[in-house]
Amino acid sequence: MADEPKSDVLELRKFVAPEFVHGAGARHLLSQYVHNFSAKHVLLVSDPGVFAAGWVDPLFAALQQDGVQVTLFTDVTPNPKDYEIIAGHEVYLENECDAIVAVGGGSPMDCAKGIGILATNGGDILEYEGVDNIARPLPPMIFIPTTAGTAADVSQFAILTDVTRATKIAIISKALIPDVSLTDPETTVTMGPELTAHVGMDVLTHAVEALGSNASSPITDMHALEAARLVFTHLRTAIAEPENMIAREGMMRASLQAGLAFSNASLGLVHAMAHSLGGNKDLPHGECNAILLPLVMRFNVEAAREKYLRLADWIPGLSPSSTENATLNRVIEAVEILQRDVGANIPLSQIGVQKGDLRELAALACADPCVVTNPRSPSEADVETLFEQAL
Repeated sequence: MADEPKSDVLELRKFVAPEFVHGAGARHLLSQYVHNFSAKHVLLVSDPGVFAAGWVDPLFAALQQDGVQVTLFTDVTPNPKDYEIIAGHEVYLENECDAIVAVGGGSPMDCAKGIGILATNGGDILEYEGVDNIARPLPPMIFIPTTAGTAADVSQFAILTDVTRATKIAIISKALIPDVSLTDPETTVTMGPELTAHVGMDVLTHAVEALGSNASSPITDMHALEAARLVFTHLRTAIAEPENMIAREGMMRASLQAGLAFSNASLGLVHAMAHSLGGNKDLPHGECNAILLPLVMRFNVEAAREKYLRLADWIPGLSPSSTENATLNRVIEAVEILQRDVGANIPLSQIGVQKGDLRELAALACADPCVVTNPRSPSEADVETLFEQAL
């Protein structure tokens, strides 16, 4: 394997993570953990799609059977909106809830985090934009992810849409890390091929951006590299064979490890650009990441040279090259091939982005906090050019 980057100074790095239980059937431990927190009335946050897939009712019933009151809140849309968080908080208060359970993908989990912020801190959810602006701990939070993708169940990020400004905001704080994550790969079998592809490419983006981040560390690198290996090993199979539990478990573990990596190393320009698309155009986050990842990797390649060379050793089947430049090119080509194989190599114009949108989108992306840890500092002109290449 390629040598680890050398440094004259060993910088201090903090690594934070929730308690998590990983494996088939982990979701059935929910009641046990709710009782561990002595919770009496749980707000269960999900969305209509997850509810229709059948994952909510059994958990709801199990909690009730164990003597816990449960109120269900499912008024959550993709790219969760500020007003949805306000509505969920009102439900939390009206029912005198004392804990939050989230079942679903990134949208219900981020919405649940927003509800938790307001439950103990009050005010306007938009006031918490930025880093470390949450003064009081949130209520007990137990998350059950149903997509192997966003890793909101282990991260200190919440990404919400400010509908007035038509932009996504990032709230970043270790207070947002759930108390417990029950990562159960069985919950992912109801995802269709397209969603499996998009969230899987989101995982790869988390891994690549955490690896290249200027706030990375040997610990985050370890998780990021293994997450990338797992994606290249299992994503194609998870799409082609949705009930293949080896592939589903591999992808859920990839999501978990990529989440641990980016939660502690942060992200980069791909996410900044995807956030601008999601907030301004209400486009699916994973799909945007999938489209943009290879383009941004080529933009970053010289600044992230040593990290991308390490990545080459973790991509199964990647043949060695005689020069570093050839190896770097093969790494990015491997991402492009995966992008093509899973059907994510589509132009942004196909999902509603027009040339006239690009200047505003670039400005929004450059204001996103994920840009700070990108290995190469971009100008608005750089970002506009990347968006144009993706059209």
